[in-house]
Amino acid sequence: MTAVMQGVRILEVAEHTFVPAASALLSDWGADVIKIEHVERGDAMRALASSGVAVVPKDVHVLLEHSNRGKRSLGLDLTSDAGRDVLYKLAATCDVFLTNKLPSVRTKLHVDVEDIRAHNPNIIYVRGTGQGERGPDADRGSYDSLAFWARAGVAVGVMRPEYGHVPVPPGPGFGDSIGAMTIAGGIMGALFHRERTGEATEVDVSLMATGMWAMGQALALSLLLDIPWTPPPVDAPRSNPLTGNYQTRDGRWLSFTCLQAGRYWPPMCEVIGRPELATDPRFADHAALMANSREAIAILETTFAQHPLAEWRERLASFIGQWTVVQDTLEAAADPQAVANGYVQDCTTAAGIPFRLPAAPVQYDGRPSPAGRAPLFNEHGDEILAELGLDTDAVLDLKIRGVVA
Repeated sequence: MTAVMQGVRILEVAEHTFVPAASALLSDWGADVIKIEHVERGDAMRALASSGVAVVPKDVHVLLEHSNRGKRSLGLDLTSDAGRDVLYKLAATCDVFLTNKLPSVRTKLHVDVEDIRAHNPNIIYVRGTGQGERGPDADRGSYDSLAFWARAGVAVGVMRPEYGHVPVPPGPGFGDSIGAMTIAGGIMGALFHRERTGEATEVDVSLMATGMWAMGQALALSLLLDIPWTPPPVDAPRSNPLTGNYQTRDGRWLSFTCLQAGRYWPPMCEVIGRPELATDPRFADHAALMANSREAIAILETTFAQHPLAEWRERLASFIGQWTVVQDTLEAAADPQAVANGYVQDCTTAAGIPFRLPAAPVQYDGRPSPAGRAPLFNEHGDEILAELGLDTDAVLDLKIRGVVA
């Protein structure tokens, strides 16, 4: 694996998942990430006891590990002049300053772009926000369940009238993790631009913008047609019988997206043991198949319901069309493709407890990036301060005054 970010130093003043997960990715790719944490409690994520749908185990805080792997931690009081002086000294050594603090908080703490660039004019300044840096809600906090999921149209995109409620995100940090990848890409682009031009830029990524981009094609159609995007009803007719989901005898689901139905219908007929349907006048070519899709769908529904998933896996193994099994998270992690490509990485906590994390989704030179572990709170405090040239007496004085943890 090529550590493409090796030699890049990032200073992070951020909490929770959205922004910290961005520098976690960059750490996987070789960057040195210094995480500044609240001098007493650390990152608020450390105290999170539940994801909203599951209890977070105390011995392996995988939510914290996901967004803080490979970093170095320093507990620092940014409300004090001495604490900010340490931050500014660190900023002078870094390539990137990364934060999710609201505008009013950045002003109060004196960590806005002008404050940081007064000590390093060449630093790339990166802000991750809920709704964006401008507008009436710029100074309002948010979460991915709000700005990404609810506000950007994602929730409505999966909502159905029969639910009777607004669907929740599919997992903790769903929009956060997508947004983090966006921030990481923005940082890499800014570093490339600085390398080419010498110009240090500001980078802004919001959860709302990321959600709207994720819904980009639906949003564009909505704007073109002036109709809000909503998914089709469950019983809406499908013109293509080889797109959609079919349930097996044991209650599992097979998902198909064979857009060229006429091409894939004959081999599908072989798979289901009904070769005569390939020449049936109702389905003999693409146009006929589309015109008689309801009948074809009914045949497939009945046939797939007659056998369990294991049998359909065998039958479909040689099918040339596009299909997959609808899997849960444990099945995805054990999927032969996930295993072969290293999509899940083995890790250990600071206490030596083993656990596993999803790998960074971008690979270099054909190998996955090894995922590090999250730091203990202030684990690297003395080390980081020593790198700034502070001797033992100076560090002890800062600790006594509560400036550093």
